[in-house]
Amino acid sequence: MSRTDRPDLTAPPDLPALPNLPDLPALTDLLDRARVVALPLRTRFRGVDVREVMLFDAPGGWVEWSPFPEYGAEEASRWLRCTLEMGWGAPPAPLVDSVEVNATIPAVDVAADGEAVAKLLERYPGCTTVKVKVAEPGQALADDVARVEAVRAWFAARHEYPRVRVDANGGWTPAEAVDAIAALTRGGPLDYVEQPCRTVDELAEVRRTLQRTGIFARVAADELIRKADDPLAVVRAGACDVAVVKAAPLGGVGAVVRVAEEIGRFGVPVTVSSALESAVGMGAGLRAVAALPPIHDDDGTPVHPNAAGLATGSLFAVDVAERPIVDGRIAVGPVTPDAAVMEECAAPGGRRDWWFRRLESALGVLG
Repeated sequence: MSRTDRPDLTAPPDLPALPNLPDLPALTDLLDRARVVALPLRTRFRGVDVREVMLFDAPGGWVEWSPFPEYGAEEASRWLRCTLEMGWGAPPAPLVDSVEVNATIPAVDVAADGEAVAKLLERYPGCTTVKVKVAEPGQALADDVARVEAVRAWFAARHEYPRVRVDANGGWTPAEAVDAIAALTRGGPLDYVEQPCRTVDELAEVRRTLQRTGIFARVAADELIRKADDPLAVVRAGACDVAVVKAAPLGGVGAVVRVAEEIGRFGVPVTVSSALESAVGMGAGLRAVAALPPIHDDDGTPVHPNAAGLATGSLFAVDVAERPIVDGRIAVGPVTPDAAVMEECAAPGGRRDWWFRRLESALGVLG
């Protein structure tokens, strides 16, 4: 389907109603069920060494609410929609029992530790798709190239050929992005480049320049979908080849399925990714991938979904539960947090109270 033939979806989609939830749970009920934990990370990620999350022993099983600390009540309320759907509502049913996932390589310094990438990749048994963080403040393009080449070398030693993605988190200008992509593809192809720049217009410019200069690398949008009032705007503008969607920021599993279907009408595939949730919170993303309807190409052949970015549990030094990777896949389903870990990693009283106040604000937005 050409871009000119694609449907004109001009109205920003509304979030669906919370399924089977005629009334919001009372704040007192939520607080009675809540535990706040602070989980240490193996490697600094997204500027933090500890990930705080709020867990609920909900009627539907253990669920998580973990919007990043800098998010205000409006944005945090979308994450709360996901929590309520998983724990008090009825998310779409899974169609498969496990999901293919990608490995994630943070912005480790290969020059300082030549084995850093190898040690990380060993935590992802069977994963052949790898996402590498690039454009980290304080690092140079040469550091990014070294990290990507270390990934390729690790697989080459095993006579395997990985599918490599890079994620810039909007860290480049369009000119910097094109130069970086050219450098990163000299040693091999890229599956796609995620969020190379910050704006829709900048992504569109990068995409056009890559096509004009003959550099083959798909452009993926992340923040421009999960942080946007209209998650389809970047797709509608023809500014991306892949859409990265996340269950909690979009408002739940049902929202992911609906948005993925609408994005698919543009011929753009989706990758369901993590927002650095614990093993409990990862259940929403896994459920979302498992609930996506099957896609077929023009001759009716089933098309497998992109490997999901849902194996970030390997970034935690301590997690509340386990979701083992088996042959590059993670099983779909709920997990129960370890009581000892919740006790050991319980957030200090001041941080717990901060989360409680935050919950009240976010619930007020929904109410």
